[in-house]
Amino acid sequence: MTNPFADLILGFQDLVARMPDILQPVIVALAGAVPFIEGEGAAGIGIIGGIHPVVAALAGAIGNFVCVAVVVLVAARVRTAVTTRGGAPEKPKSARSEKFQKAYHRYGTPGVSLLGPLLLPTQFTAAALTATGVPPRTVLLWQGAAIAMWTTIITLFITGVLYVAT
Repeated sequence: MTNPFADLILGFQDLVARMPDILQPVIVALAGAVPFIEGEGAAGIGIIGGIHPVVAALAGAIGNFVCVAVVVLVAARVRTAVTTRGGAPEKPKSARSEKFQKAYHRYGTPGVSLLGPLLLPTQFTAAALTATGVPPRTVLLWQGAAIAMWTTIITLFITGVLYVAT
């Protein structure tokens, strides 16, 4: 049985390897826009594909951030449309929604943004933050910080600059 996620990563790695050098960062940026691959996974794909680590990290982070920005802007428009029209009928909150609200009240936008990638893709976290009424500028600021932080940390691990002592 094949793992579709692993197949997707291998497909991006193969695509990076087959592209001319000038286009390789574009493929890495596209990979960064994919939920669960994100900037950090895309940087790994690029580094393994032979791209300089700084270029791979920047391309992956940019791709991730552009996707998050689109999600935030769309979510903000949807929220505005719903709230200005009197709102949607009240639905019972799902367990996942309640869990998010609890984390948000405990850690705030910075904490949810910076710790969120450990549990959820940044696109999901950004949409949830925007849907709860956090201003898009604030969401983008903290999501950008999280993308930069996690992409940098993972890139430093991949390149051996950082390591975990065993």
